[in-house]
Amino acid sequence: MPMAFHRPINPKPKPRSQILFFTLAIAAIALLYLFSTLMSTSGFSFSSSSKTLNMVFNPNNRNGHERIHKGHEKYLYWGDRIDCPGKHCDSCEGLGHQESSLRCALEEAMFLKRTFVMPSRMCINPIHNKKGILHHSDNRSSEERWAASSCAMDSLYDMDLISDTVPVILDNSKLWYQVLSTSMKLGPRGVAHVEGINRVDLKDDSHYSNLLLINRTASRLSWFMECKDRNNRSAIMLPYSFLPSMASKELRDAADKIKALLGDYDAIHVRRGDKIKNRKDRFGVERSLHPHLDRDTRPEFILRRIKKWIPPGRTIFIASNERTPGFFSPLCVRYKLAYSSNYSRILDPLIKNNYQLFIVERVIIMGAKTSIKTFKEDETVLSLTDDPKKNTKSWQIPVYTMDEEGR
Repeated sequence: MPMAFHRPINPKPKPRSQILFFTLAIAAIALLYLFSTLMSTSGFSFSSSSKTLNMVFNPNNRNGHERIHKGHEKYLYWGDRIDCPGKHCDSCEGLGHQESSLRCALEEAMFLKRTFVMPSRMCINPIHNKKGILHHSDNRSSEERWAASSCAMDSLYDMDLISDTVPVILDNSKLWYQVLSTSMKLGPRGVAHVEGINRVDLKDDSHYSNLLLINRTASRLSWFMECKDRNNRSAIMLPYSFLPSMASKELRDAADKIKALLGDYDAIHVRRGDKIKNRKDRFGVERSLHPHLDRDTRPEFILRRIKKWIPPGRTIFIASNERTPGFFSPLCVRYKLAYSSNYSRILDPLIKNNYQLFIVERVIIMGAKTSIKTFKEDETVLSLTDDPKKNTKSWQIPVYTMDEEGR
């Protein structure tokens, strides 16, 4: 499995060749690391006879000072791509989908009491990006295309803040290369490549629990498949709000400036474009997975829905992927509207892609007096529609008029 660098991904890697490549990668990186330490006056000291490392590092510390990494002295690696959907590894899912995968891996590291080796970059789905940074060329390698269609993980999340709950290091960090080098020196006691083994066995079996590094061969469909059975919670679980609250300091600061300008406000997240997808059945009848979504996210229906939650005259911050100019203007008859585009002076110097923009908007929404989501996620959530967010795979005839729901 690829370790500290990105390479074209074989859709159907054979376990033996994968392990051989992993071993060769460790050896190559170790030699490079040993050579670099000879040429440098700084570095990390380690003992080849020990299963632990002296871990001093400075990952953009919040206080601006170097600190001792208080993470666990054993490591968990899940690969260099958060979300590689099977045969389509040149593409990826959206931010929320990838966060589900990342949270799954963080939960396992938390359960195993190991430091998680975080991929240093996140794939950007072009459907969810309009900042013009994605360029396509048949003359470029897969690694070049990956670099052009991804962003640095620490441009999205605060690694130091995450480490307060689940210790993490990035897979392009000096410490990670040291872990690889040390695991090679330890031989069989250093690293194991595991596939199809659940986290309970990894924790209870001393063969795995005493290793410096576990290389988890996660699902090639998407990481969160490892955590799919959410009804049988055998591990410590992180809430869905965990990663949204871990935004990088730069993004949090931008959101705080906008919140200060908004003052006392409410917020609505309106997800339309990518979720409003209809198709015709064999009889030519239009059907949708979210039959009420298009109707419920139109201004006239939003006004009906939110009047019981937000009084007239309030300022509402709207975050949406709707591209039609002035689409939400009818809401002005009752409310003062604000969008992230109103704060371009704050955001334009910072925002390089829509993932960063969405994270800022999410922090703003979290700070609202009343926040309303698009989908009905549970009974405690205020939502624009009662359609479930989860894909039910039930294609129904869309509803565009008022019905018997008494809304």
